[in-house]
Amino acid sequence: MLVQDTSKLKEDILRLKKEKDVVLLAHNYQVPEIQDIADFTGDSLGLSRQAAKVDQKTILFCGVHFMAETAAIISPQKKVLIPELEAGCSLSDSITLDELKNWKKQHPGAIAVGYVNTTAEIKSELDYCCTSSNAVNVVKAIPANKKILFLPDMFLGSYVAKVTGRKNMHIWAGECHVHAGITPEDVTKKLDSMKEAEFVIHPECSCTTPMLYDLASGSFDDRKVSILSTEGMLNHVRDSKAKNFVVATETGILYRMKKNNPEKFFVPASEKAECQYMKMNTLEKVYDSLVENKYEVKIPKEIADRARLAINRMLAIS
Repeated sequence: MLVQDTSKLKEDILRLKKEKDVVLLAHNYQVPEIQDIADFTGDSLGLSRQAAKVDQKTILFCGVHFMAETAAIISPQKKVLIPELEAGCSLSDSITLDELKNWKKQHPGAIAVGYVNTTAEIKSELDYCCTSSNAVNVVKAIPANKKILFLPDMFLGSYVAKVTGRKNMHIWAGECHVHAGITPEDVTKKLDSMKEAEFVIHPECSCTTPMLYDLASGSFDDRKVSILSTEGMLNHVRDSKAKNFVVATETGILYRMKKNNPEKFFVPASEKAECQYMKMNTLEKVYDSLVENKYEVKIPKEIADRARLAINRMLAIS
């Protein structure tokens, strides 16, 4: 697309948002063009909070499907649109409703804690929802004698169990294909090439668990390493005195990091860490969604009401 066409499209989108009383929420992994026109850009937790309090009657959610579902659950009085129905999530797909119900039957009395990267149906079977930025606090809020079923991300679950020292956590063997693809070899290679760089890593990464043991054993010497949610990463690199960073998460976050910190240098731990689902949303699809009111995300009331309990417990803790 020509630059002038992109500029015109952005102008049209901004005009339509105002005319139709629409707020545009964009995840940190969205393409730069969408981040530029968003009213709010953030991680799952931050966008969930925005969805709960915005004044606009319509929410246009640029992320993946489970995020739009979460917005629809939190704000049942609002219309929630998503530009691309096929924008799914490999992590969300890693557990089905039947699998969760059977798992709960095997552990009667256990507290089910589910990552926000799950479908509305899964959330309706949870006791608590969580995100990467508040999973530790959610688990800490549950009485120590209560068994926990943590789903669906095994790397985040292992990280939370390690940080909290929780011995009675059962962890589902799910993963995000993007974060699981960031290997310790990727990280080591980048860190070796940038001796002065800080390392920030998302707890969904497959290298998170071995990293924790490496950190505990002093394998990184005096290297500064921080395990953070995407929003936590953004806050950390802003406040850090370091000038160079190796970033282990989906590459979309680098745009906002560079935009907010032009004097600092950021490289991805892996250039291949790109989510094709997040990148399905485009300016053209955002425009079409505004013009045609598509695609509306609707959740059956019974499912939404049950799921809202788990989400509200998460929001209260975080």
